[in-house]
Amino acid sequence: MTKPSLKWLTDVDTFKVNRINAHSDHRYYETMQEARNRGLMNFRHDLNGTWKFSYAVNPTSRIESFYELDYDCSGWGMIQVPGHIQLQGHGNPHYVNTMYPWDGHEELRPPEISTKQNTVGSYVKYFDIPEQMEEKPLFISFQGVETAFYVWLNGEFVGYSEDSFTPADFELTPYLHSGKNKLAVEVYQRSTGSWLEDQDFWRFSGIFRDVYLYSKPEIHVDDLHVKAELDDTYKNGELHVELQLSKVPKGAKAQLILEDAEQNVIGKAEQELSDKNTTLNIAVTNPELWSAESPYLYQAFIQLYNESGQLVEVIPQDIGFRCFEMKNNIMHINGKRIVFKGVNRHEFNPYHGRAITKEDMIADIKIMKRHNINAVRTAHYPNQTYWYELCDQYGLYVIDEVNLETHGSWQKLDIVEPSWVIPGDKDEWKDIVLDRAISMFERDKNHPSILIWSCGNESYGGKVLYEMSNYFREVDPSRLVHYEGVFHNREYNDTSDMESRMYAKPAEIEAYLKNDPEKPFITCEYMHAMGNSVGGMKKYTDLEDKYPMYQGGFIWDYIDQGIIKKDRYGNDFVAYGGDFGDQPTDYNFCGNGLVFADRKLTPQIQEVRFLYQNIELYPDREGVKITNKQLFNDTSDLILKYTLSNEGEEVFTNQLEVDVAPGSEEYYELNIPGELIKQGEYVIHTSLLLKADTLWAEEGYEIAFGEYIFQNGEQTFAVPDGKVSIADGDVNIGVHGEDFHAIFSRKAGSLVSLQYAGKEMITKAPMPLFWRALTDNDRGNQFGFDSGGWYAASFMPRCMNVSFENKDTHAVVNFDYALSIHQDAKVTISYTVYSDGSLNVQSSYHGVKGLPDLPIHAVSFTISADYDQLDWFANGPEENYIDRDNGARLCRFKNTVKENMAAYINPQESGNRTGVRKVSITNDKGQGIRIVANHQPLECNVSPYTAFELENASHPYELPNIHHTVVTVAGKQRGVGGDDSWGAPVHEEFRISAEEDFQFEFRIEPIS
Repeated sequence: MTKPSLKWLTDVDTFKVNRINAHSDHRYYETMQEARNRGLMNFRHDLNGTWKFSYAVNPTSRIESFYELDYDCSGWGMIQVPGHIQLQGHGNPHYVNTMYPWDGHEELRPPEISTKQNTVGSYVKYFDIPEQMEEKPLFISFQGVETAFYVWLNGEFVGYSEDSFTPADFELTPYLHSGKNKLAVEVYQRSTGSWLEDQDFWRFSGIFRDVYLYSKPEIHVDDLHVKAELDDTYKNGELHVELQLSKVPKGAKAQLILEDAEQNVIGKAEQELSDKNTTLNIAVTNPELWSAESPYLYQAFIQLYNESGQLVEVIPQDIGFRCFEMKNNIMHINGKRIVFKGVNRHEFNPYHGRAITKEDMIADIKIMKRHNINAVRTAHYPNQTYWYELCDQYGLYVIDEVNLETHGSWQKLDIVEPSWVIPGDKDEWKDIVLDRAISMFERDKNHPSILIWSCGNESYGGKVLYEMSNYFREVDPSRLVHYEGVFHNREYNDTSDMESRMYAKPAEIEAYLKNDPEKPFITCEYMHAMGNSVGGMKKYTDLEDKYPMYQGGFIWDYIDQGIIKKDRYGNDFVAYGGDFGDQPTDYNFCGNGLVFADRKLTPQIQEVRFLYQNIELYPDREGVKITNKQLFNDTSDLILKYTLSNEGEEVFTNQLEVDVAPGSEEYYELNIPGELIKQGEYVIHTSLLLKADTLWAEEGYEIAFGEYIFQNGEQTFAVPDGKVSIADGDVNIGVHGEDFHAIFSRKAGSLVSLQYAGKEMITKAPMPLFWRALTDNDRGNQFGFDSGGWYAASFMPRCMNVSFENKDTHAVVNFDYALSIHQDAKVTISYTVYSDGSLNVQSSYHGVKGLPDLPIHAVSFTISADYDQLDWFANGPEENYIDRDNGARLCRFKNTVKENMAAYINPQESGNRTGVRKVSITNDKGQGIRIVANHQPLECNVSPYTAFELENASHPYELPNIHHTVVTVAGKQRGVGGDDSWGAPVHEEFRISAEEDFQFEFRIEPIS
C-alpha cells in the first residue's frame, strides 16, 4: 500500500497517485428519457455543501491524524464546498501578476516550496452510500482543487493529485464501510504545481469546484471520443464514435442513434461488442454545419445493452459538424476565412472568486453574444465543463488553454531573463507539464466549440512545450495548436501553428503582415481593458479587412477580478491587490474587465460591441449600404429599423425587410419624407434588430447600428434682444438683466456668482483646467511624470489681468491667466453676458514650444449637488473619448451625475462625452443650466468629483461625500489609449500638443 508523503509536494515526478486516467466529460443515464432530459444522474451523488474544516498556516501546525477513523472532528468549524479557503475567513487572498507570491519573503527555486508559508486546509465529509449506488464500484471526482491534495476514506489513503483546473478521480470501492463513511481531504496551497500556476490572478486554495460520487453500470463507456468530420466539399459528413469500455460481456452490443435538432433520426449504427475499444460510424449527407454564427447541434445517443438485451447505459452527446483547418496559411472554418472577435476570460465572481456558478456562466455567455464577441480564450486554464457546453450551444469559438504559466521564472521587472526558466528544455518537468495537457484534452475533446488547443501562457519557450504541441497534433489533427511564448524564443518556433503575440502595436502587426509571413497572426491578448481604456481599438480591427492573414484577437480581459470587502464602516467595496495585507502585490492590475466584477457592463464594452459587428451599416441621405461580413448567415433573421431625429428628437421611424447574403453587400433606399427635413442638425440612425428570441437575447435586440449626421441650413446664434445693466464696482463687476445677475470678481479672477430667478448656480468659480484624473493607462505610461506640470498649472492658475467692455446689449469680461508650468504659458477666458441671462464662454490657450502634451483643455466649475439630473444631446449613451467613440451614437439620453461616473475600482477620469451639442443640468424641479456648443461640438463631463479629488483616491470609498456637481467643458481631451497599461502611449492623433494655440467656446443658458 502506498504511504502518502509530504515530499510529493516538491517532487516533479509525483503529481498523481492512484488517480484514474483522464477521460471525456460525458454524462450517462439508465434510460433514453433520462438521457433526453439530461437531468440528475442516478449514477452521480453530489457532495457539495457544508464540510467540517480545520485551517493551518503551514504543514507543521496541521492536525496530522485528522483523517483517522477514530479522530473526532465534531468540534471543528464548517466550510462551504465549492469555495476558496481564503474567502471563508481563513487566511487572506493574495493577488500578484507575474511575480511569484513568495518573492521577497523567501529565496526559492523550483521545485522548492515554502515550509513556512504553505497553508493547509483539512476537510472532512461524512456520507452514506446512496441507495442506488450500493453493491456497485464507487468513485469520487474532484473537479477542481488548488493546488495539491491528499485523499483518505475511513482512515485509508486513497490518492494524491496536482493540477488545480482539471478533474481528479479516484476509486473508493476498497475503502467503503456500511453506514457512515469518513472522507478526508488535505489541501496544500503550495506544491510543484504552484510553480506552474503563476497566472495573473488571485492566489487562493481549497476545493473550489464540484465534488461528487459516481458509480458505473455493469457495462460502461469509460471514455468517449466523437469525431464529426467533413469531406473537402463540406457537404458530406462522417460521424465516428470511439468507445472505450470498462468491460465487454459476450453478447453485449452498442447502438448509435443520430438525431437532428427536431429529434428526427437521420442515422443508426449497431455493433456487437467484442473488444473494450470499438467504433461506431454513421454517414451524413449534407449535414447542417456548426459555427459560432449558427451553432447547429445534432444529438447522438449511445446505447449499451447487456448480453440479455437489456439497456444498461445511455449517453447523450452533442455533435457539431465543422471543419477547422489551415489553408494557404490562413485559418478557415467550414471553408471560410475566420476572424476571431474574442476576449480572454477568467472564471470569477466577486464574492466567491473562481468558484463560479452556472448562473455566472450563463450571464457571461449572454453578455458576450450580445456584444458581438464570437470567441473566448480560457485564460489561462481549463474552465468548468459547463462553460464548454454553453459555448457549443450558444456559439463561441474556444481556445482551450492548458493550466500552465511560469511567468515569474523568466521575466523579472519586464526584462526577459530565463536563467532558471521552467519548463524550458528540462526533461524532468516534461511529465508533470504534459499531464496537464493530457487531462485537458481527454476531458474536453468532444466539444465542437473548441478550435484550438493552447499550450499554456507566458512560459517562455523550449523543448517541453514543443513536445506538448506535438502531443496535441498527434491525438487531434482536427484542431490547431497555439502558443504565444515562441515570440521570446524561436528555437522551437513550430510549437505554435499561428503567430500569436501579446500587446503588439498595430504598426508592429502591420510590419509582420507586410513581410511575407508564413503563419497567420492573432493577438492572443490585446486592448488591455484596465480601468478607463480600450482607446484606439479600431486600429486593430481595421487590419482584419486589410490583411487576410490577420485573423483577429482576444481582448484582455472579460471581467474585473475584484473581491467584495467591507471598509472600516461596514460598507461593501470592491477590493484589489494589497487590500488584504497581501504583499507583494500588483494592486489594481486585476481590474482589466469589459464587465465589472459584479458583471455590470463597463462603458468600454460599447466600443467593443460596435467594432466587433459582423454586419456594418453605412447610411446616407437616401439609403443605407449593408455589408454582411458573416460567413454563413444572411440577414433574413433581422429587421432594419431606421429613424430620423432633429436636434436629438425623433421625428420619423420605419422598418424594412432586408436580405443580404453572407459575404456580400446591398444598398436599400430609405423612404424618409423630405418635408420632415427643415432647419437644424439631423441624424439618420439605422439598426438591425432580432426578429425573434434567441438563446442570448430577446426579439428586438439590436445587433448592429450605423448613423449619418447632416446639417440642413446654417447654424446661427442670434444676439438676444434687450439690454443689460452694469454695476462696475471696485472689486466686482456686476452684469444684471431681467431675473438674473452675474458677478465677476477682480480679486478672485473669475465669475463668482450666477443667479437665475434668485437661485445661485455657482458654488466654485470657473477656472481653466488642464488636468484630468490619471487613468490606469496614464499611470502606466508615466504620463503623470511627463505632464505633471499641468496638475499644478490647473490647481493654482494666477489671474494677471481683468478687462471689461460694456456693449449695451451685452457685456464682455476677460480674465487673463498665467500658468505655473512656463512663464509664457497663458490662457484667456472671456465671458459675454446677454440680456436673456445666457453667457458665452470662450477659452483661448496660447501654445509654448517645448511643453509636454496637455491632458485636457477645459473650463471647470461646480454647482450645487442638488442639480444632479442630466439630459444630453451628445455621443452616447455610455462615456466615450476621442479614441473610443466609434461605438457611441449621437442621441438624446438621460442619466444622473452619480450614474455618469463609471465604477472603476481605482477612481480615475470617467464620464466624458464627445460630440456634445448640449447638456442640461437640472434639479428635481427642472431648474438649472444648459451647456450648449456654439460652433463645434464639445467634450463634456459632469461628475460628483473634481479631477483632483479623483486623483487622490485609491478606492471609491476614499472619495468625499457628494457636495457639488462638477461641470467640465472641454474643447478637447486626450484619448485614453489601451494598447497596454504599462507603457504604451496614446496614439499621436489622439493627443493634444501644448505647443499649439487652442480655442473653444460654449454657452451657459438658464433653465427655469
